[in-house]
Amino acid sequence: MSASQALDIAAEKNLDLVKIAPQATPPVCKIMDYGKYRFEQAKREKEARKNQHTVDIKEIKLSLNIDTHDFNTKLRNAQKFFAHGDKVKVSIRFRGREMGHAEYGYDIMQKFAEACQEVANIEKPAKLEGRQMLMFLAPKSGK
Repeated sequence: MSASQALDIAAEKNLDLVKIAPQATPPVCKIMDYGKYRFEQAKREKEARKNQHTVDIKEIKLSLNIDTHDFNTKLRNAQKFFAHGDKVKVSIRFRGREMGHAEYGYDIMQKFAEACQEVANIEKPAKLEGRQMLMFLAPKSGK
């Protein structure tokens, strides 16, 4: 049908004439309430944003001479973060003469990674960067 006929029908029904496929020959149009369509589309997008979960990176700072109770407390916090679906950055800061004993830092990081093994994967293994050793852990996606 011609564009003028379609416009007349749309005006008669108090609706809008919307081009669905303007590049087609002839162009494909649809008679609809465009305001209602835009409202429903915005509502769907808002609902999708509401259900979306952003992954945060939480940091846990360990020290070279950490005791077992402190270690277990930090481990429990990390497991809470994994339960929420967040990634964890584990760091050890070396101060003064501690720089000469980086192997102890690797041992602590390895122990932490083994303790988190059931709920997390190692995303980036422990690496010494300047005076800081960093390791990234990501939660296992077993949902």
